[in-house]
Amino acid sequence: MRMACLLFLVLAALSAPVFAVEIDGHLSPGEWAGARHVTDFRQTQPLTGKPSSLPTEAWILATPDGLAVAFRCEQPADVPRTRQRVQRDFKDQVDRVNLMVDFDGNGRTGYDFVVSSTGGINDAVVTNESNFNTDWDGNWQHAVSEDAAGWTVEILIPWYTAPMHIAQDGKRTLGIYLDRVTGSTGERDAWPVASFMRSRFLSDFNPVEVPTYSQSLLAITPYVSGLYDHVRGRSHVQEGADILWKPSGQFQLTAALNPDFGQVESDDLVVNFGATETYVSDKRPFFTENQGIFDFSLLDDNSQLVYTRRVGGPSDDGHGAADINAAVKLNGSVGSTSYGVLAADEDGEAGRFFGAARVTHDFGSQSLGMLLTRVDRPWLDRQATVLGVDHHWQPTPKLTIATNVVGSDILQSGTRTRDSGATLIADYEMGGGWRQQWLGMHFGDQLQINDFGYLPRNNFNYAHWEVRKRNTALPADSAYSSHDWHFRIDALDNDHGLRLRRQLRIRRTSELRDGATEDAQININSAGWDDLLTRGHGALFLPPSLDFFYERISPRHGDWAFKLDAEMLSGGLGGNRQIGYNIKFIPTYFISDAFSVYAGPYYEHIPDWLVWQHDNLIGRFDEHTLQLDAGFDWSIDDRQELRLKLQAIGLDARSRGGYRVDANGRAVASADDVGDFSVRNLGLQIRYRYELAPLSYLYVVYGRGGYAMDGYARTTGDVFSNSFALRDDEQLLVKLSYRFDI
Repeated sequence: MRMACLLFLVLAALSAPVFAVEIDGHLSPGEWAGARHVTDFRQTQPLTGKPSSLPTEAWILATPDGLAVAFRCEQPADVPRTRQRVQRDFKDQVDRVNLMVDFDGNGRTGYDFVVSSTGGINDAVVTNESNFNTDWDGNWQHAVSEDAAGWTVEILIPWYTAPMHIAQDGKRTLGIYLDRVTGSTGERDAWPVASFMRSRFLSDFNPVEVPTYSQSLLAITPYVSGLYDHVRGRSHVQEGADILWKPSGQFQLTAALNPDFGQVESDDLVVNFGATETYVSDKRPFFTENQGIFDFSLLDDNSQLVYTRRVGGPSDDGHGAADINAAVKLNGSVGSTSYGVLAADEDGEAGRFFGAARVTHDFGSQSLGMLLTRVDRPWLDRQATVLGVDHHWQPTPKLTIATNVVGSDILQSGTRTRDSGATLIADYEMGGGWRQQWLGMHFGDQLQINDFGYLPRNNFNYAHWEVRKRNTALPADSAYSSHDWHFRIDALDNDHGLRLRRQLRIRRTSELRDGATEDAQININSAGWDDLLTRGHGALFLPPSLDFFYERISPRHGDWAFKLDAEMLSGGLGGNRQIGYNIKFIPTYFISDAFSVYAGPYYEHIPDWLVWQHDNLIGRFDEHTLQLDAGFDWSIDDRQELRLKLQAIGLDARSRGGYRVDANGRAVASADDVGDFSVRNLGLQIRYRYELAPLSYLYVVYGRGGYAMDGYARTTGDVFSNSFALRDDEQLLVKLSYRFDI
């Protein structure tokens, strides 16, 4: 009898469900037993909602090791497969699948995990319904296999990946979105029928209830880097560590000790003579991990209250980039309330302290949040405090309303300055492919958030009304599969009632049946005032202008892919009497599936270019720019990649005279000497990366660059060719980092 009972227990144990899968890219018999099986994939690109043209299946299974998802993508021989190897965070149009997870199921923050049919990956954080930020890199498992009938992907996302609210009654409701993209046609098939082309995306994820599992993680990533400066003949060695502690989903800590915030990613070159700052994204791991909660968008381009490139940016004393002693970040939740705290301290007398505290609370169809930032800048005797409150509301299934209010309190040299701003945006999905949007913004002329945040300009009031129409009922023989039309009228004034612009915008974004995309836009601008050009020395009245832009991106067909940008625009003192233009064409040639080379020119001519000189003096120039973008990408194998990126710019500007802005805002010819000038700029980076283990890398990076502005003009070709002689910086960097999961 005892032997019979023992045998029964052994057999029962062997037959019990095993809540684990092997991530090997193969659907083993019984491995996905008990998983939710998804077969109803429908077209979302074009957004028709029709059943997918290619059979796709998926399985969703919660295991103690993480959320496991498998895809089976049927792809017969008559549908070409894209076998191109891609680097991490790729944007190439290739066969791929997307798994997106909202771990709290509340539409606040999602995580996107992308796997190509050749095993390449991309990951991103999704906020504000459809804002994708690929700067974040997560540690998750994936595997792909291929056969004659199709290909298979398996994915495992650890539970410690993201902060999440505490579960109720042993169950957790996730928001899940799955899709499959066919690279040769651009068709996207998804479950559920959600699209980032709509006003809601995260909120439309399908709720999936899973058992509650919890994982803890302690990860320490020490690093050592050595840099040799060839120009100055000196070297520098630095070491430090990143620490990631996640005892549970309700509390996570990220710290950086003596962080090396030197970039192994190269930023694009920009020649900016305008009055507004250029926005640059941030790939530094400390600032990308668990950063989603600090996303407080002001709904104006890239504007936000926490712009992490400020930390470790140009020092207040003007002596290069600031060094950072330490930085720490806390994330967690209590009930339906999430919180985050961020602090970073820079070294030296000119060092700054950056602090941010964020809290959000979800209740039903609404969420309410607050963000407080503080920056101490002793070198400038300045303390900057900014407080923002944001509210998201979905009163009906078709209407979404987002609002925020922000205020700044600046104390500098004993003088206090305060001001405020607010934004309201409402999106209404009318059905039948129609959509409306209303947007209103106010930012006071003393609002200052750029000590920690990013706002291109303050001192304005803006409103627009936009109507969109999506057309997917195109003839079968059309080269296009869909068109999205946008019609917008807007009004922009400064906060003192000065009319800056009235604009009519018409835009069409299109998808083609061969996987290409097309974007065309025309802006018709009324006469108005430019109150930024002279940097506070008087607003300039400008005549009406127009701007037409066209872009086409064609994915790989055979051995070639290309991107084309073209623009025609008027402006300056002559308005529509003189038309400028620019064109950029970058073809890519694939020597093999793993090795591609690209090179293409950008040429610009602006016959009436206005550049501020000093006080109320502006220069009028005939400007020509020639730029080269070139490089190669080589995926040597699954662990190694080699990349070259080259950008060279030559700009020449021939003076058409100087002008003073008079008290009435008119440009009056001046005898002031405004001479010709030219600008040269160079950026070259050769980067080798070897992946030792997940999120553990060896980098060897050679970089060279320079910038020069000369007080004379030559032919554009001469200026461009001389840019290759620039050598302000020439460095060799070797960096080794290894992540230990404890």
